[in-house]
Amino acid sequence: MNVLIIGSGGREHALGWKLKQSPRCGTLFFAPGNAGTALLGTNIPINADKVDTKTVDAIDYFCRHENVGLIVIGPEDPLSQGLADRLAHPSRAVFGPVKDAARLEGDKAYAKHLMRAASIPTAEARTFTNYEIAVAYAQEHETPLVVKASGLAKGKGVVVCDNAEQAMAALALIMRDRAFGDAGETVVVEERLVGQEVSVLALVDGRNIFVLDPAQDHKQVFEGDKGPNTGGMGVYCPTPVITDEMLALIEREILVPTVDTLRREGVNYQGVLYAGLMLTAGGPKVLEFNCRFGDPETQALMTRLKGDLLEIMLAVTQGKLDEVDLSWDPRPCCCVVMASGGYPGEYKKGIPITGIEEAEKLPDVRVFHAGTARDREGRLVTNGGRVLNVCAMGKDLKEAQQNANAACDKIHFKGAHFRRDIGWRVMK
Repeated sequence: MNVLIIGSGGREHALGWKLKQSPRCGTLFFAPGNAGTALLGTNIPINADKVDTKTVDAIDYFCRHENVGLIVIGPEDPLSQGLADRLAHPSRAVFGPVKDAARLEGDKAYAKHLMRAASIPTAEARTFTNYEIAVAYAQEHETPLVVKASGLAKGKGVVVCDNAEQAMAALALIMRDRAFGDAGETVVVEERLVGQEVSVLALVDGRNIFVLDPAQDHKQVFEGDKGPNTGGMGVYCPTPVITDEMLALIEREILVPTVDTLRREGVNYQGVLYAGLMLTAGGPKVLEFNCRFGDPETQALMTRLKGDLLEIMLAVTQGKLDEVDLSWDPRPCCCVVMASGGYPGEYKKGIPITGIEEAEKLPDVRVFHAGTARDREGRLVTNGGRVLNVCAMGKDLKEAQQNANAACDKIHFKGAHFRRDIGWRVMK
């Protein structure tokens, strides 16, 4: 079976790497892919960030011409714009939720409404479309708040505030200055929860739910969780802060009610349901939902996954998730993101990268490309803010972290920076 993966990041490289291991996998295609995915299959010059008729027709024509049997949609933007709906065809399977289901991620105000309707534990919140009214609300609150752009903002539209002044500045940034464009037309202002933040992803086939091993992402750019939020600077998996009992509680009180509530609204959820959770003193509460594999959570999950990912994805699209086998390597994985100088602010592209082959010679190390490309001379160069995802296994988390950091030390590009403390919360 030929497979097309939509996207260009480390998540798509990791998914392709795992799919390639399936005996049923034929030719892999990536749209548009990166320098790493080109080593696994064929990159094609189609970018699906904007889902219009021209893009859909180009993908549909390519899939028919190349006999593609499975399309995997990685990023949130095309899912929220309905790419899965528009590519649906009897001759192929599409892995990724339809537009109405992807609204869980694309519209945070809608997600809050659904959680209230389903009695799902989450932070108290208010939704605003008027800047002045939102500012007045923030001024009245002495407790810390979180200000979120309701739409998609590449994982950067969330500002955690210590006081009213910071909340008002965040509202000005999002609503008045339009730092995240149309994503900030509506904002969600919610109470700031305290606790450990974790990621719980589940495969959903419309009837069955299979919860994957929990992970802990590190959003802040600097060590010790300092500095602005990014798309993710690293992750480790599994995390010991979630016990088996707590995972069962999360499935019962969060994941199942979410899928059931969508079904009552006529929405059949098939794909990945990702819950970003805060483990508060009162139990797990939802910070946000995502409608796809997380990035960089996927890189750590795929490194540890045992089983045929192609068969698993087909089972999800066919409502047969209960018929496949899925297990994990018991060893933990630490994934460290190597970023461009200046990220998450402005950064340069086209900087040569060396040392990946040396890094992958280390035991239990795998490097996934995210923001990479080839220049006119054929050199590997940077092409984004998050450049590489360096994954390493170990007998315990400390060893996995040490292995990942040692691999990062083998890789060089001017301005590179990364966090050496991935997993520090639990190791502390």
